[in-house]
Amino acid sequence: MPAANDPDGASHPITITLDEAIKRAEANEPVFAAAGAEGRAAQADRWVAKAALLPSVVYHNQVLYTQPNGLDNQAGQGIGSQPSPRFIANNAVREYASQGAIQETIGLQQTAAVAHANAAAARAEAEAEIARRGLVATVVQLYYTLLGTDRKVAVSHRAADEADSFVSLTGNRETAREAAHADVIRAQLEQQQRHRDLTDAELTAEKARLELGVLLFPDPRTPYTLDTPAMPPPLASKADIEAAAAKNNAELRSAMAAMKESDADVLSARAAYLPDLGLNFTYGIDAPQFATNGPDGAKNLGYSASVTLDIPVWDWLSTAHKVKQSEIRRDATKVALSAAQRRAIADLEESYSEAAAARDFLASLDQSVTTAQESLRLTRLRYTGGEATVLEVIDAQNSLTTAENAREDGVLRYQTALAALQTLTGTL
Repeated sequence: MPAANDPDGASHPITITLDEAIKRAEANEPVFAAAGAEGRAAQADRWVAKAALLPSVVYHNQVLYTQPNGLDNQAGQGIGSQPSPRFIANNAVREYASQGAIQETIGLQQTAAVAHANAAAARAEAEAEIARRGLVATVVQLYYTLLGTDRKVAVSHRAADEADSFVSLTGNRETAREAAHADVIRAQLEQQQRHRDLTDAELTAEKARLELGVLLFPDPRTPYTLDTPAMPPPLASKADIEAAAAKNNAELRSAMAAMKESDADVLSARAAYLPDLGLNFTYGIDAPQFATNGPDGAKNLGYSASVTLDIPVWDWLSTAHKVKQSEIRRDATKVALSAAQRRAIADLEESYSEAAAARDFLASLDQSVTTAQESLRLTRLRYTGGEATVLEVIDAQNSLTTAENAREDGVLRYQTALAALQTLTGTL
């Protein structure tokens, strides 16, 4: 069993399924993490915008000291006269304020901010889903690429063993004086090439393993194996794919949320034409003494209320130009929304056509491999009987290797095309 401090099984290779690979990649991929963080930040912005609609409460405390001007007055509380402050805005040389204030601003600007925050949160959520689907597509591509390269290594091993066997066959026939030495040399050249191909295939597989390992593990060198599907899953009907895509298209959701953001920006710009109503209620003390009652029995503790209405009159057409700016951006967003709709239709058609074509090719590719295997068997028998040349055998060997590699490429093509459809519909 893996050591306790080796959760990923560094001692023994662990088997990774496609679902587990996606889950691990979501925890390690920085672009997806950034998209998720933006979504959570947008949710916080929405809370902040809604909180701005509610009254705020502040507990204000202040001590003011003003230099006296050398004269006395009777303006303050208390018995007798007191020094006059030099600043006429202040009521006394010493002034103490300890007040709780409730403030509320009512205007269209705050409502527009909430609408904008709601749209921004919806857009961030859609963008996070787009990032997730992009990551899924990447993982699927790397996952099936690695499976394909591993199978191509097996194909290269078989081809190398076949080349070794043919070298032995030509050597035996040369010893029996049934073939020329040129046949042995030609077989050896093919043997050397097949071993070089095997080395390249192993290198390609190792690169693919490291690329996927970057998304799966803290150390991409961690040994692991992939769970091999028994057979490619079937392709759903086009009607089912279109219905699922219409209900769950992240790109369209993002474009529609951007449109709502633009509408909220226009509303916010136009809100500058309207007045804001400000309400204030204050309760506490503002007196020469830090006490609820003055020295002459006067009550320092009390409240005040105010209502403010600021009406815009003239701003040198700044508001009009801001409205125009927001409308221009909204028009551009409409174009982007239309383009997203067209792109969604095209992507769906292209992906389904690709998956259908790749599915139809699988049976043909399997048949080609079977035919190439039989051709090689018969050609070797004919060469052993002296009826075929060495070049015919080598050509049959190359044909089988090409057919097997093409079959692995066809499986990869179908798996990735099917995964593209599943990401478009949100089922993967």
